Amino acid sequence: MIAVRPFPYKPGEHEKEKASNSYLMSLIALIAGLPLPIVNLIATFFFYLGNRHSTYFVRWHCIQALLSQASLLLMNSYGFWWTVSILFREGRVTNDYIAYILTIVLFNAVDFAATIYTAIQTRKGRHVEWLFYGDLTHLLVKK
Repeated sequence: MIAVRPFPYKPGEHEKEKASNSYLMSLIALIAGLPLPIVNLIATFFFYLGNRHSTYFVRWHCIQALLSQASLLLMNSYGFWWTVSILFREGRVTNDYIAYILTIVLFNAVDFAATIYTAIQTRKGRHVEWLFYGDLTHLLVKK
């Protein structure tokens, strides 16, 4: 799921810190806006906007963090609105709902752990690529 790969150049200390902060931004936003799934994406997006003219290393990691938050937004939003519909429309808790919520909890836990690991490794100057998001990030970020 996560691979540490060589990067074309050795990033400076300032670059390592900014790249690591792109992942930490989503964790801080998670804590601040837990019930609303869009808060993480907005915080990560604004961090990207602030660093979009930065070095390739920083931009690359900002985009990877943004892509992971975008996919989490889709999954979490569906679960959030499904829960709201059950609570306020007298819906029923079904096996499908329970399975989906458990899947979301598992996916979020894996993403949380991967984000912490990636933030730590990136701060050390190591280039960490996530399974799906790394390839997509390479397509989106220009050198």
